[in-house]
Amino acid sequence: VVSGDLTQRARSEQFEEAREFLDALPSPQIIVPGNHDVPLYNLFQRFLQPLDKYKRYITDDLEPFYADEELAILGVNTARSLTIKDGRINEAQVERIRTRLCGYDEQVTKIIVTHHPFDAPEGREGDDDVVGRAEMVMETLAACGADVLLAGHLHVSHTGDTSTRYKIAGHRALVVSAGTATSTRARGETNSFNVLRVNHPHIKVERLSWQIERAAFAIASTEYFRHTEEGWRRVPDEAAPDVMFEA
Repeated sequence: VVSGDLTQRARSEQFEEAREFLDALPSPQIIVPGNHDVPLYNLFQRFLQPLDKYKRYITDDLEPFYADEELAILGVNTARSLTIKDGRINEAQVERIRTRLCGYDEQVTKIIVTHHPFDAPEGREGDDDVVGRAEMVMETLAACGADVLLAGHLHVSHTGDTSTRYKIAGHRALVVSAGTATSTRARGETNSFNVLRVNHPHIKVERLSWQIERAAFAIASTEYFRHTEEGWRRVPDEAAPDVMFEA
């Protein structure tokens, strides 16, 4: 899963490098564009062909979908040309979410991937960092039983749930935001990416960060979550069910 900002300024050479990187990764891949994948200075492209290069080099499917017996993963494009950095979800996209996800059994873990997040880390609780129309979208996500909301945008890794920002009875989705994997714009945090291991009703979230002395990524933190009647809740480390995640 790649949650957007494959480039810095949506230039062809940057998309070519991103394409080469993606070709080295296994499939299937769920990729969504970010605001940096929309041209900033070329106004003609920005307003008339905002994702033309993204479609040419990465994929023309702006809202990819994957499903098997255990997972249903839907990417939703939140990148917009009318704003510099903000994103939003429109009503047509909400209807597609409903069509794609609402029919799955609760044993199937339902995951939404956006660039702009539905929630933000502590200290950034305002609405400026959150995807536009989030309240409206969350009503549909709750009705469909969405389990996990993956995002990027903030360049800071974050794991939490939706219960503080969204007061929806009986629904508590897991929120996992990715840090910066390869860019030098790390916002004070070491380059990192997340690995989610799903074995319903358990999810393990591993954050792998770049270790300079080893010149490699290594696990920096591990968090466990379990699905309950109220939704997803954090499990203390001492009660973590490692046996559920053995290969």
